[in-house]
Amino acid sequence: MFWTIPTIMTWTRIVAIPLIIGVFYLPISEASRNLVATVMFVVFAATDWLDGYLARKLNQTSSFGAFLDPVADKFLVCACVLVLVHLGRADVFVALIIIGREIAISALREWMAQIGASKSVAVHMIGKLKTVSQMVAIPFLLYDGRLFGVVDTHLWGVWLIWVSAVLTIWSMVYYLQKALPEIRARTK
Repeated sequence: MFWTIPTIMTWTRIVAIPLIIGVFYLPISEASRNLVATVMFVVFAATDWLDGYLARKLNQTSSFGAFLDPVADKFLVCACVLVLVHLGRADVFVALIIIGREIAISALREWMAQIGASKSVAVHMIGKLKTVSQMVAIPFLLYDGRLFGVVDTHLWGVWLIWVSAVLTIWSMVYYLQKALPEIRARTK
């Protein structure tokens, strides 16, 4: 199940990272770089939904795909947040919250899986809301202009990335609370 269509789509999110970063080094106008990076992010982020759908539809689900999918998402989001910090479009504090949470919860999930308690830290609605807010904020901040001459994507992106940061903390607290009984049981 290493080279199925869904797994290849997941790999494209990882391959997309240097491509999106590279756009900002092209000798084209800033507006063009912003547009190309935004379109690329949206297209590659959409593969997250599509690869899961295809895996189920084509009966090509695998434990490797289940492992790789969230890793690819985290790499793509963290890389884009770092690009946004570099461009001065996102606060470094937001990046620390988002990246720190991803590291902490990934480690928590790995440990919980090792002790056979992974269901207690299964994905929850708060985590999904966090992801949605990130997936809207990032392209808004990559675009960094007026969408259709009306929507100030920078303003909305800044608000949404801070909403995402709050949801990031909230979801981390939620998962830690769910894991706390197992943590206490193992540290006695």
